[in-house]
Amino acid sequence: MIVIPAIDLKEGRCVRLEQGLMERDTVFNDNPAAQAVEWQRQGAELLHIVDLDGAFAGEPKNRAAIEAIVNAITIPSQLGGGIRDLATVEAYLSLGVSRVILGTAAQRNPELVKEACAKFPGRIVVGIDAKNGMVAVQGWAEVTGITAVELARKFEGYGVAAIIYTDIARDGMLQGPNLEATKALAEAVNIPVIASGGVSTLKDIQNLMAIESSGVTGVITGKAVYTGAIRLAEAIALTKGVVLAS
Repeated sequence: MIVIPAIDLKEGRCVRLEQGLMERDTVFNDNPAAQAVEWQRQGAELLHIVDLDGAFAGEPKNRAAIEAIVNAITIPSQLGGGIRDLATVEAYLSLGVSRVILGTAAQRNPELVKEACAKFPGRIVVGIDAKNGMVAVQGWAEVTGITAVELARKFEGYGVAAIIYTDIARDGMLQGPNLEATKALAEAVNIPVIASGGVSTLKDIQNLMAIESSGVTGVITGKAVYTGAIRLAEAIALTKGVVLAS
């Protein structure tokens, strides 16, 4: 299982939100590219980037910051937020992003996921965000009537590289991930699942490692690595069975 640090972009800066609320943001770095380099230095093997403004607007909004990040690092990156059509997918992949995440678009237009996977094999990830088990879209502003498991099953056989599963209620709250829901989703599909939301301690990562056999292949961490609740290098070492010198 790999530990994936997150860079959430709002107005070109690196921020963290609580429960996806734009008005409850904390700025952690005015220079997202420098932050990306720091996570790479600490051993990150993959970077998770979210265009928050884009997610709410439904179109890309932080292109300059994204380009700066991609140019500053040598590790792969995955990007989500406001990607609603094939042209945007193509534009970001051309920019140097390794994988593109479809969230709202995946729920509203599963055919787009199918097309994108066919055109860019291994480079399309689906983001499923849920509130009380129900899928939320449009930057989490709208809760739908479909369950996370129902939506995930739609993408079986499409060639989706991974599903990122986020429990909104826990995101940015440092309350621990929703292990039961994450495990249930991973067991319901053959697509690898990346857990997201609520990771706050090394114990949370250990708990996720315990359900790795269900198909949980990664964990995204945001607020915890910014506040120092988790040291990224330590978390990565834990997943590799390495003990760091204190």
